[in-house]
Amino acid sequence: MSVPSNGVSNGFHKEMDKVSLNGDVDAPALAEEKPVRRTASNRKNSSPMMPAFMVSAPGKVIVFGEHSVVHGKAAIAASISLRSYLLVTHLSKARRTVTLQFPDIDLVHTWDIDQLPWDKFSHPSNKKYYYDLVTSLDTDLLKAIQPHLVHISPNKPDAERKIHQNSAASFLYLFLSLGSQKSPGFRYTLRSTIPIGAGLGSSASIAVCLATAMLLQIRTLSGPHPDQPSEEARLQVERINRWAFVAEMCIHGNPSGVDNTVATQGKAVVFQRTDYQKPPNVTPLWDFPELPLLLVDTRTPKSTNVQVAKVAKLKNTHPKLVGTIMDAMDQITRSAESLIEEEYFDNEDPESLRRLGELMTINHGLLTALGVSHPRLDRIRELVDHEGVGWSKLTGAGGGGCSITLMKPGVPQDKVDRLERQLEKEGYWKFMTTLGGDGVGVLWPAVLKNGLDEDEEGGMEIDLEKFLNAPGNDGVEKLVGVSGGSGEREGWKFWRVESQ
Repeated sequence: MSVPSNGVSNGFHKEMDKVSLNGDVDAPALAEEKPVRRTASNRKNSSPMMPAFMVSAPGKVIVFGEHSVVHGKAAIAASISLRSYLLVTHLSKARRTVTLQFPDIDLVHTWDIDQLPWDKFSHPSNKKYYYDLVTSLDTDLLKAIQPHLVHISPNKPDAERKIHQNSAASFLYLFLSLGSQKSPGFRYTLRSTIPIGAGLGSSASIAVCLATAMLLQIRTLSGPHPDQPSEEARLQVERINRWAFVAEMCIHGNPSGVDNTVATQGKAVVFQRTDYQKPPNVTPLWDFPELPLLLVDTRTPKSTNVQVAKVAKLKNTHPKLVGTIMDAMDQITRSAESLIEEEYFDNEDPESLRRLGELMTINHGLLTALGVSHPRLDRIRELVDHEGVGWSKLTGAGGGGCSITLMKPGVPQDKVDRLERQLEKEGYWKFMTTLGGDGVGVLWPAVLKNGLDEDEEGGMEIDLEKFLNAPGNDGVEKLVGVSGGSGEREGWKFWRVESQ
């Protein structure tokens, strides 16, 4: 099967031959950077120009199987249209620094490239080959990074500083693994429209963005491009996924790998883990349809560990009863998988959506029986049911966090508006999203041809100032979003790998 024609032009790779993380040739300075003045005798020749580029990856929700998946049952996770966006800009050769800038969490830090522990990462026994499908985190290399984290956000509270240091450790591990001491200077700037700490895969989305950007910079990805063979496309998607998983391990220790898998390939996956000494069994649902989704954040703090422990205790007390509930949840997941894969399933057909929505309703009822719902989550279902606009369930660990609502087709807009007003009045955060959309995408160069200034010849260039000054989530989506609120925007390209 051939991959749809949606690729980055070959010009991308011609430019990548000029500038890479390996530092083969210098890259241009940011507009606001002032190059070091040189005398005529020691001035270096100018370098080939390379424009800024962007990478984007989605967040995720668990659609079916929360908690039962912890006990060896199947679950389904799918991408959502809330996304992270990474702008990569290049400095002059005189600027021997690399900067990570993440304004959403008030993080910005710059390292001197020559002071980083390249000797540890370039040792023959430690060096990761760029084309490897890397599978594990090298703890010795992670330890070598620690001295370079001590000066990050020194005036922040301990909890916030820990988040910043974990983020930086993940970033440096990728930069050192995939770069070299000859790397020119770069600035990696992140914006995310995914609520952080809400169980929506925000850190995995960012890890996928960073891994993709660095793999592109060293030219180990030849896509996405037109007529790319499906096996080649899948191999590249898996390469991104593996490096993103290692970056996630820097932060979370022993993540399931599901979040980064969904953020990389998009669509949805069925995953099951019967042995915690082994990776989960992950089956892509390449033909998972795009579905209209209302995501609501209760803004109620939740603890995954607390909720998991609560269910484990309940199961120990009532093993047969809770075991029956777990089996029922597994059947729901498998029923949903079968339904979606049916030839006549139509994401615009009211009957198809009703059947899927009813499975979501039943799944929520079973989660409530396990004691992991919350009054704020139940209130969302009450409001949705009152207006009759869709089918709702909690997503993730429960005890707070978020709910998802599969929207019914043809619902009068006044009902949707009334629901949204009431949710806002009661302090919820709401996001109209799409379930099951694209995974990681590339915008090279960082120019949108149907952006805000679509009449501008050649399109609108996304520079650092515009990106940083975009106001809030809506501003980011309006400026660089893959949809921009009005369908897919020209310029963004994706690895799209449907089933054969």
